[in-house]
Amino acid sequence: MDPSVGDFARADVLVEGRKIVAVGPALEATGAAIIDATGTVVLPGFVDTHHHQFETALRSSLAEGLLLNEGQPHSERNYFDIILGRLTPAYRPEDVYISELLGSLSQLDAGVTTVVDTSQVNHTPEHSDAAIRALRDAGRRAVYAYASGQGSGTAYPRDLLRLQKQYFSSSDQLLTLAMNAELRESGFRENWALARQAGVPIVTHLVGRLDQATLLEQLGREGLLASDIEYIHATGISQASWKQIADTGGGVSIAAPIELTMRHGMPPIQTALDHGIQPSLSVDVECTMTADFFTQMRTVYTLQRGLINERALNGETQLPALLSCRDVIRFATVEGARVARLARKVGSLTPGKEADILLLRTDAINVAPLNNVPGAIVTLMERSNVDTVIVAGRIRKWRGALLDVDLGRLRSEIEASRDYLFEKAGVPRELF
Repeated sequence: MDPSVGDFARADVLVEGRKIVAVGPALEATGAAIIDATGTVVLPGFVDTHHHQFETALRSSLAEGLLLNEGQPHSERNYFDIILGRLTPAYRPEDVYISELLGSLSQLDAGVTTVVDTSQVNHTPEHSDAAIRALRDAGRRAVYAYASGQGSGTAYPRDLLRLQKQYFSSSDQLLTLAMNAELRESGFRENWALARQAGVPIVTHLVGRLDQATLLEQLGREGLLASDIEYIHATGISQASWKQIADTGGGVSIAAPIELTMRHGMPPIQTALDHGIQPSLSVDVECTMTADFFTQMRTVYTLQRGLINERALNGETQLPALLSCRDVIRFATVEGARVARLARKVGSLTPGKEADILLLRTDAINVAPLNNVPGAIVTLMERSNVDTVIVAGRIRKWRGALLDVDLGRLRSEIEASRDYLFEKAGVPRELF
């Protein structure tokens, strides 16, 4: 995914410690341990720029839910009321820990080596500590986007400074810090100022239907927009708002499956591209949709092409380019690293960057025979094709199995957490 390095039908990747040293055919590396990658595609790890990992215990519980209650029967089951309003307040620090840990390991298993964890469960400083401890214990790269919590025990936003000093004093580590300061929070301007005082990037949801369609126009006039902001969704916003994002260099995170099914609005893939913005991809919430990146890439690919194809069938002749498979792989890697502000470290197999590397099996029954690499990744593969995962030079998944993980124990702990949360919140579990 680095044009200056190129693509190879057969080549080597030389890793020393945490770093990629060289990429090319027939590299000399006397004494090196060798991973035989025959029958695989070697590529950079996927980067998820928006994931509420604390909700892992709530998987599939809101599969048919919408974003908010619109006063209609089909919106009674909705995210704001059930997940944020009832279940989230029930979380203890130990519930945060197991959901963050299992969610991280599950994505590692699927080849997602980096996440921006929008952690909106910081009810107390102990909740924040538990989330960070789980991210560290998972052994993958993460941006912890410190967010607000609920109840009298929350220390948001000022606890950002303690967390920065205690856990993020070094930039040479897998974990980095951001601030999830929401536009729908009354004091977001002050929270943005605190983030900038601390020198950490800002992550915020941007959904036009939540009275945010033209908000960026006003914030642009106030001089508050800059390249340190990641905008999640960006659905239903004005063209002038898009111009503000483009002019100030903001990043965009699109969670297409969630946006389509939960009524955030049409994923703004083409709108972003029309404004010269290369989007990143994200999974959002596992209470509604899977967190694997093959689903994200395939959804963006088929949606954009379907919309442009429909315009062609309706007689339009001046049409945007159709997305290619390589385009969406770039969204999932290079652009994800850029939006997460980690492009200097990861996102491509570039000498000097850290070794976040995937081996995807091409000789599996759902892919063989291999005819086109980008096409196989985007249109054929799923998580079972993830053979080996390396994070900063350390092997985390080997030949189809996660290393140093007791899945039986983790499953028991997440089930116990789930049982507690639903009982505490008074939300019935609907198995069928």
